[in-house]
Amino acid sequence: MTDARRWPPFGPGRRNSPFNAGPRSPMDLLDSMERLFESSSSGPASIRVEEFVDGKDLVVRAEMPGLDPEKDIEVSIENGVLRISAHREEKEEHKEKDRYRSEFRYGSFRRDIALPDGVKDEDIQASYADGVLNVRAPLPDDAKHEGPRKLPVTRG
Repeated sequence: MTDARRWPPFGPGRRNSPFNAGPRSPMDLLDSMERLFESSSSGPASIRVEEFVDGKDLVVRAEMPGLDPEKDIEVSIENGVLRISAHREEKEEHKEKDRYRSEFRYGSFRRDIALPDGVKDEDIQASYADGVLNVRAPLPDDAKHEGPRKLPVTRG
């Protein structure tokens, strides 16, 4: 027989923990798990991007909220590869009558995107607004603009 006690994770004993500021919703727990797994990899984290062709431009949109484009974001092109990198340092404090909570986020982020052949580095432009970095690269006139092509899948 064991002397282990049954521990109810959402029971009344949980409220007395110094790590628990009160009842938490399932969404708070899910958010905590996402932050745990996002920060567990080594090296710079990846930046979420959207790539599409708009007229004769390749457009790359990168999600980068809360950053200062002049201090925190760097866009470079080398050997036909667009590199978007950023560094974030945030600290947030919440003080109330009988509570104090502090959170911080920091880290480096990077995303490399291969550019189509014939794109001229000097024609690429980048702008930042509302937490989104927009990079526009004019495509060469001879670039093919094919739509999606379905590939056959065979059994191996």
